[in-house]
Amino acid sequence: MGLTPEQIARLLEGREDDPFATLGVHPAGASEGKGGFTACVLLPEAVSVTAHRLDGKAIGTLTPLGVGGLFFGKVSIRKRQPLRYCATYADGGEYRLIDPYSFGPVLGPMDDYFFAQGSHARLFDKMGAHLIAHEGVEGTHFAVWAPNAQRVAVVGDFNRWDGRRGLMRRRQDAGVWEIFLPEVVQGSPYKFEIIGPDGEMLPLKADPFAFQSELRPSTASIVAGAPDHVWGDERHRAHWEKADPRREPVSIYEVHAGSWQRDEHDDFLSWDALANRLIPYVVGMGFTHIEFLPISEFPYDPSWGYQTTGLYAPTARFGDPEGFARFVDGAHRAGVGVILDWVPAHFPTDAHGLSRFDGTALYEHEDPRKGFHPDWNTAIYNFGRREVAQFLVNNALFWAERYHVDGLRVDAVASMLYLDYSRKEGEWIPNKHGGRENVEAVEFLQQMNTALYGAHGGIMTIAEESTSWPKVSHPVHEGGLGFGFKWNMGFMHDTLRYLARDPVHRAHHHDDITFGLLYAFTENFVLALSHDEVVHGKSSLLHKMAGDDWQKFATLRAYYAMMWGYPGKKLLFMGQEFAQRDEWSEDRALDWHLLDHAPHRGVQLLVSDLNRLYRSRPALHARDCEAEGFEWVLVDAAADSVFAWVRRAPGAAPIVVISHFTPQLRHGYRMRLPSGGRWREIMNSDAAEYGGSGVGNMGIVTADEEGWGNVTIPPFGTLMLELDY
Repeated sequence: MGLTPEQIARLLEGREDDPFATLGVHPAGASEGKGGFTACVLLPEAVSVTAHRLDGKAIGTLTPLGVGGLFFGKVSIRKRQPLRYCATYADGGEYRLIDPYSFGPVLGPMDDYFFAQGSHARLFDKMGAHLIAHEGVEGTHFAVWAPNAQRVAVVGDFNRWDGRRGLMRRRQDAGVWEIFLPEVVQGSPYKFEIIGPDGEMLPLKADPFAFQSELRPSTASIVAGAPDHVWGDERHRAHWEKADPRREPVSIYEVHAGSWQRDEHDDFLSWDALANRLIPYVVGMGFTHIEFLPISEFPYDPSWGYQTTGLYAPTARFGDPEGFARFVDGAHRAGVGVILDWVPAHFPTDAHGLSRFDGTALYEHEDPRKGFHPDWNTAIYNFGRREVAQFLVNNALFWAERYHVDGLRVDAVASMLYLDYSRKEGEWIPNKHGGRENVEAVEFLQQMNTALYGAHGGIMTIAEESTSWPKVSHPVHEGGLGFGFKWNMGFMHDTLRYLARDPVHRAHHHDDITFGLLYAFTENFVLALSHDEVVHGKSSLLHKMAGDDWQKFATLRAYYAMMWGYPGKKLLFMGQEFAQRDEWSEDRALDWHLLDHAPHRGVQLLVSDLNRLYRSRPALHARDCEAEGFEWVLVDAAADSVFAWVRRAPGAAPIVVISHFTPQLRHGYRMRLPSGGRWREIMNSDAAEYGGSGVGNMGIVTADEEGWGNVTIPPFGTLMLELDY
């Protein structure tokens, strides 16, 4: 009947790599329209099959070819068209389906061209699963990149997870496989069944472009359309599209969505419950942004999301993608931005994920000296492969477009930039110039930042980069990586080391505080006290401070006030705003009961007041990234452990920040302020309402014509004085 025994065997065994050549509707004669048409369908276990037009008219009975469920026969139609089959089974049951092999392709030659070129900027509109109407029929189009596979099938409940019934069309030029499956609806779970180049069946693979995934431990992808949410965040987005974020107040509250709070059953909060609790809290605390630890789908809770298997899917832990869209919109309507922690550096080797996706090192490097990360037992993306870089760049664009996120904090950038990162001699491969720089990763980061900033005017990207790599936050056309900001890891390390010392020794380590100002304006910095500082035996920020309990609280308050007066944007991990005592753990909520105690409430009040000062005073934020906004007032008072500087911005009253880190009360401390006049005390970390001793300057410091004045500096205290013109 036109099929060879070899073709029949391949179809029945599910190894056919060109199913459209045999299945579906085909001319019976030498050319279409002469000799009519035949139809071929594989329906295992069926005993009879009749073919129908989509309008219901019967057009033929198909004949079984052997006993495997393959049926073939002539159909009475005048032109090629989609058909519906009605199958009956031995138990009398019936099954109807529209033949996917009677449809033409969805992707076009330009998709192949741009994909192969690595320049397709709309891959998330083409790859993965998309609900569409094709040739007049509703269904789902599936597409996946697997160039080295012998064959690929999509499987799900809709075809009994039988790869023989979901064989896909190979697009040879791009290495992409596609198929349109009629009547597959939203919410359908699916995976890809792939036979590798060696002929071996791989573990079922989740869709790299899946927009939704099952809740762990289940790992299937789910057919999902774009959120139907009607956005109301125009005002928020318009503001940031016009703003220069370097000159805006940016105070970030870093959140692990699974452990900020829990519900009454100690389960995760849904996105809607988080919105109802977290957004008002952040607004009340005065933060400008929420930064979530990774919320892309990931299999293992203790990874905190940093080992993601579904870059395009908000994790199912907190509900469906619509819920995340509602959260972002709700935050925006309240004036709060949302930043996502984004992980393009590496991925886990879970069998259902990207690892050896088509039986080869497709997304990763084959050589473990480039493709395996020794610190995290993960695979490293092959940034030099056009399709891989394109996959990641499109993901950055996807979050900004589909979910209106305000920024991406890019994780582990240092591990991407250096080929010898965490490797010994002989465990890494030099670049083509003989160096240790990962040239391919540099080009990828530049490409990503260029594409993202070019498409979304209000976006910001932030690099977690812990080395002295030059120009991380400089434009690509100036030789930079193109990030908007960089975490200032040096500030965090130096200041925490200083504050862990006994106060009597701090005089000998004065430069732990002053050194950072030598490089503070070489990048656009974010001062980050992140989750990494309060886990794995590092203790909480409160317990990093030296001294007894009173001194710890006083020092922490002085530290926060100093940080909010120091040039750079601000980031604080959840719980530290009320001095969480224990280390953070992802498997329980924060210790909110601590707010029953006055010292913790005092720290929380201080942080909210610092945020309001920072946002309301341009001197504290408008020149965070420019040297003209900073000048030392007192840099050499090491013996007293006193530091003082002035913050300035055009048209704004200058603000002097004075920090002191010994237990002594320094009454009438002689200091030359930037100008004479009345200086109002607008912040005192030792104020009684914060839990301090209440020592201060009665609200005013008066300086003579040359700027000299006597300042009362509390023990372990930071003051901010604003010139009162």
